[in-house]
Amino acid sequence: MRKDSRLLLSAAAAMVTMVSFPSSAPAATLLVEAEGFAEHGGWFVDQQYMDQMGSPVLLAHGMGVPVADATTTVRFPAPGEYRVLVRTRDWVAPWKVPGAPGKFQLLIDGRAVKTVFGTKGAEWHWHDGGSVRIGKKQVTLALHDLTGFDGRCDAIVFTTDPTFVPPNKGEAMTLFRRKLLGFPDEPEDAGTFDFVVVGGGMAGTCAAISAARLGCTVALIQNRPVLGGNNSSEVRVHLNGKINMPPYSNLGNLVRELGPRRQGNARPAENYEDGKKLTVARAEENLQLFLNTHAFGVEMDGKRISAVIAKNTWTNKELRFRAPLFADCTGDGNLGFLAGADFRMGRESREKTGEELAPETADRLTMGASVQWYAVEADTPSTFPECPWAIQFSEQSCQPGMRGDWNWETGMNKNQVTEFESIRDHGLRAVYGNWAYMKNHSRISERIAKHKLSWVAYVAGKRESRRLLGDVILKQQDIEEEKAFDDACVTTTWTIDLHYADPRNSRYFPGEEFRTVAKHRRIKPYPIPYRCFYSRNIPNLMMAGRDISVTHVALGTVRVMRTCGMMGEVVGMAASLCTEHETTPRGVYERYLEDLKKLMREGVGAPPPPTEVSKPPSWLKSDGKNLARTAQVKVSGNYKDGTLYPPTNINDGRYDVRDNGLRWVSDNIAPGWVELAWGKPQTFNAARILTGQAGRSKPITPIIDFVLQVPDGAGWKDIPGAKVVDNSRFDWNAKFPAVTTARLRLYVTATPGDLIRIWELELYKVAD
Repeated sequence: MRKDSRLLLSAAAAMVTMVSFPSSAPAATLLVEAEGFAEHGGWFVDQQYMDQMGSPVLLAHGMGVPVADATTTVRFPAPGEYRVLVRTRDWVAPWKVPGAPGKFQLLIDGRAVKTVFGTKGAEWHWHDGGSVRIGKKQVTLALHDLTGFDGRCDAIVFTTDPTFVPPNKGEAMTLFRRKLLGFPDEPEDAGTFDFVVVGGGMAGTCAAISAARLGCTVALIQNRPVLGGNNSSEVRVHLNGKINMPPYSNLGNLVRELGPRRQGNARPAENYEDGKKLTVARAEENLQLFLNTHAFGVEMDGKRISAVIAKNTWTNKELRFRAPLFADCTGDGNLGFLAGADFRMGRESREKTGEELAPETADRLTMGASVQWYAVEADTPSTFPECPWAIQFSEQSCQPGMRGDWNWETGMNKNQVTEFESIRDHGLRAVYGNWAYMKNHSRISERIAKHKLSWVAYVAGKRESRRLLGDVILKQQDIEEEKAFDDACVTTTWTIDLHYADPRNSRYFPGEEFRTVAKHRRIKPYPIPYRCFYSRNIPNLMMAGRDISVTHVALGTVRVMRTCGMMGEVVGMAASLCTEHETTPRGVYERYLEDLKKLMREGVGAPPPPTEVSKPPSWLKSDGKNLARTAQVKVSGNYKDGTLYPPTNINDGRYDVRDNGLRWVSDNIAPGWVELAWGKPQTFNAARILTGQAGRSKPITPIIDFVLQVPDGAGWKDIPGAKVVDNSRFDWNAKFPAVTTARLRLYVTATPGDLIRIWELELYKVAD
C-alpha cells in the first residue's frame, strides 16, 4: 500500500485559456498560481487563511532580510503585448500606517516589471502592473522580494485584453481558477478508507496511527508539510500535560513515541523533531499520509458525511476522500463546520453554564494566537531597519528580552478563523516594532548590537476557536466536583488555564494588545468522558484536540497537547470499533463501551522505556570531601527571584529526591548556567549532579543536555568527558581528566519545561 501520498508538482505552473469578450477578438489569458512556482526560493507557502482567500499564497518571510527569488517557467501562446495583474495587498494598510513593508517585484526573464507590487490596497485585489512585452513563447518568471517583511503574492494573470479584470472572490473566482488551470469539474478519487482524519497536529496524528494499528485503513490529511501542529518546527510550542495517568495508564504511550525529548517554546527547529513524527506515521502500513493537502469541502448523505474534498496546497489539484467515518482534528472545527455540526465559539454566560469562571454575559472573546520569536548573538554587530508601519514603542512600552514566548499572543477580540490573517499580521507588527525599538533606540541597544532576529513564527499558534458539541459538553463544575462519567477516559492534568490581555499591555495598546497573562485554577487529575469526542448531530463525525465538546472555561485544561494526543489515541480506538461492528461513535458508547475500555487499558503505543536510574558512584564515600561545598554560587536566573528555590541549595550538602524544597530552580529562559567560584584553584576529576523533581515513584525531568566548563582566558571551554546529550538520569556522575581551576560552570542547553532543577552539584578528587 502507498504510505505517503504527497502530490508532486505538476509540470506546468500555469494554463492558458482563449477567452472571448463582446466586440473584440478572442483574447488569451494566462493564470500563474504563486504557490505553483517550480522553485519557491526563500518564499513560504502560507495556507492559514486559504478558506477566505480561495488559495494559498507565497509569503516572503525574511525577518527584515529580502528572501531568495521564487522562480518558474511559463509558456505563452504567442509573443506580444500582455497586461499583467498580480493578486496581492499592502498587508499593513488596515492600520493606516506609513510605508508598505511587503514590496516585491515581478521579473520576466530577469527584467523587472515597472510596477512594484504589495504597495496598495488593504484587501486582496488584482494590482494592475500595466503592459509588458513578451518576446518569446517560453519565459522565466521570478518573484523578487525587496524587504524581507512578509510580502505576499497569490497569483499572476497575463492577458491580451486591455480591459479584463479577473474575478476577485467567491464562487466566480473559484470557477475562474478551475477553468484557467484546466481542472475537471469533479475532484480526482483519492480512495475509500475506513477512517479519514483531517488535521495532523498531535491529536490527529495520534488518531490516525491509533486506528491504523488497530486494523483500519486510514487517510491523514494535513495542510502543512510537517506533522505536530503547534508542536512542529513551524510554531514551536512544547508538549504539556501528563500522560500514562489512571484510569488508563497506557494512554499516552503513542504520544511519547511521537513527542520530542526536549521541551521549551521558541527554540531551534531541531528541538521539535518533525522527522520523528513523520517517520512514525509513515511506518504504518494501513495509513496514507497526505501532506500539503487542505480539506475545504464535504459531501453529505443526509446528515452523514460521505466524502471530504481537499486540494493540494502547491498544485491546487482536488481530491475526494470517501469513508464511513471521519475525525475533525483541525483545531478550528473546520470539517464539522462544513458538515453543519453544532458548535460554539467564544465564552458562554454564567447563567448558561453555571460556571464560576464564566462571564456574566456571553461574548465572542477567545484565547489568542501566539507569534513567538527569538534572537541570537552573532559574531559581528548587525542592524535592523526602522519599521514605521509596525507597532511603535517607547522606553516605557518596550518589551525587553531576546525571546517571545507563549504570552506574545494576539487576536483575543477577533474571530480566530475568519480574521486570522489580520491576527497573525498584528503579531508580526508587534515583534518587528519591538525589535526595531530595542536595536535602534532603547537603553540596551549597544548591549545587543550583535544580536539579531533568528526566528519569528509566521504560522501563529492558536489556542481556541470553534468547539464542536457532543453528547456531553464538559464544564468547570464537572472537573472541580469530579463528576463521575461511565465513559471517563483521557485524564486531564493541566490547570484551568485561561488567557486574558495583559493589563500592562492594555495600558499602552488598548484594544490592540499582543501580550497576555494566564489565570490558573488548579485541578485534580480528571478523566474526560468519551462522549465529548463525537458530534451530537453528525452521526459519523468524531473530534480530538482543542475542538472537542467543552465550554470555554473547561477548554482551559483540556487543550494542552499531550492531553489532546491521548484524545486522538482514544478516537482511533473508537474508530476501530466502529469499523469492526459497523456502528457509529455514539453506538460505541451505547453498545461497545467495555470493548473501548479494554483497548484503552492495553494502549496502542510502545511501552515507555524504563527510566535510567544510576546508583551513587562507588567512589563517592572513599574519595575525600565534596569540593563544591566551599564554592560561591552564581546562577543565570532564579525561579520567582529565588524566594522558593534559592541558589544556595545547589551546594549546601542537603538533598532528598522526595523533597522539592531542597532544590534550586532556574527561571524559564534557556540556556542557563551555574557557576562555582573559589578563592584559590581546586583540583578535581569527578562530578555528581542530582537534578529533576520528585515524581510518583522516582524523580523525573532531569536536565537533558549539559556540559561542565572551565575558563580558557577568552571564555569557557568544555571539560573533556563532561558533555552530555539526551541525559535521562536524575543522579548523573562521571570521571574526567583532572582540572585545576578557581571557577567552574555547568552550562545547560536543554531541559524539560525550560526549567533547570538541581538538588546538588558535587565535585571530587578521585584516586586513579
